Amino acid sequence: MFYPAVMDRLTEPSARGLAEAVSRAVGDGALPGGTRLPPVRAVAAELHLSPTTVNAAWQLLRRAGTIRTDGRRGTVVATPGTGGPGRYRAALRQTSGFGLDLSTGVPDPRLLPPVPALHGLSPAPSSYLDEPVLPALGALLRERWPYPAERLAVFDGAMDAIDHVATALLRLGDLALVENPCFPPLLDLLDTLGVPVMGVGTDADGMLPDQLSAALSRRPAAVFLQPRALNPTGASWSPQRAAALSAVLARHPSVYVVEDDSAGDLASGPLLSIGTHLPRQTVHVRSFSKSHGPDLRLAAVSGPATVLDPILERRLLGQGWTSRLLQRLLLTLLTEPSSIAAVAAARDEYARRRHLIVAGLAAAGIALPPGEGLNLWLPVADEQAALLSLASAGIGAAAGTAFAVGPGMPPHLRVTVGLVADDHTAVAERLATAARAAAQGIPR
Repeated sequence: MFYPAVMDRLTEPSARGLAEAVSRAVGDGALPGGTRLPPVRAVAAELHLSPTTVNAAWQLLRRAGTIRTDGRRGTVVATPGTGGPGRYRAALRQTSGFGLDLSTGVPDPRLLPPVPALHGLSPAPSSYLDEPVLPALGALLRERWPYPAERLAVFDGAMDAIDHVATALLRLGDLALVENPCFPPLLDLLDTLGVPVMGVGTDADGMLPDQLSAALSRRPAAVFLQPRALNPTGASWSPQRAAALSAVLARHPSVYVVEDDSAGDLASGPLLSIGTHLPRQTVHVRSFSKSHGPDLRLAAVSGPATVLDPILERRLLGQGWTSRLLQRLLLTLLTEPSSIAAVAAARDEYARRRHLIVAGLAAAGIALPPGEGLNLWLPVADEQAALLSLASAGIGAAAGTAFAVGPGMPPHLRVTVGLVADDHTAVAERLATAARAAAQGIPR
């Protein structure tokens, strides 16, 4: 079915020509939703194209939503209404009816620093040819970066930056290593790019070096890591763990490391990076959304020029740069004493809230490993029973299934305890009750 439908419509032996032929076949109904596409090399051989050309065509089709990956079935024609970020929706969608919604992973808006009046932040007259990064902000970021950055850029939030980087570094069929458990939007992004993922185990200090070493034998193209306050577990690297991971990765110089420091200034752990040891392999992303405001949509990115320069050149054809007005606002927030104090107070308050919930769970017989940040990774007897138990108390949480990479992960909930402003003992008791809830009955 596939080859006749495509060959009848193929007018140009190029990636775009192949993508257009497949797209027309789908639009005409010759390739219905769910049709499995042959392997890339088989398509290349049959159509007398290079595998690189077919890969590029598949990337175009994937970005257009025409095709998608479907687990072991491989790449298939997308069925209308089935695409999109399924894990993200499952884990982070807005819920209603909960008096205390701890499913979101977002910061408490009451702990964000006040935004200065915008009329005092009007930038000097600028043009399309000005530097994409505000010079004063770039200088400040370089002073505070965990290692000397060859290139520094500003993007519209961490996931925007990771999207650009992943799209530039990865090709259809490349393998990526991620932490297990992992942040669902990253898994959705890699799935959209047609990049299979392999989960690597973690502990209280982050990804396990021995498991990373074993996984690298699969020859991945990139490793995605969270150095601090891993979402969902709260794990942060120790200097020893950062050095151990770097030693493992040093034996694989062709593998890129993409670090997502999404906690940013809300993390109290040391500012560590693989880039300190392996700057030629490392792209480091630091977000300011949780610490200074989600609506800022700002993240700073460093990396080798060979990686960032093509991304920034391509960006000039579209958005061009991230608003310098917002960059000036961030610069003010990073240097104004009252804003610095507000972020420090928020960091301490989140740590206090997390400590109180962890202590309450420990008193109920549920011990958790050390961690920081907004979230807890709560082990439960049964995921659905735990969610129902919390719902009966007016509390929402995120199902752990969306964060798991592959089968075998024991049941958990991701609980945003950073939003628990008071009644910590009562909330901890409810969480403990939910953790023990069995499928056949929900203890009260």
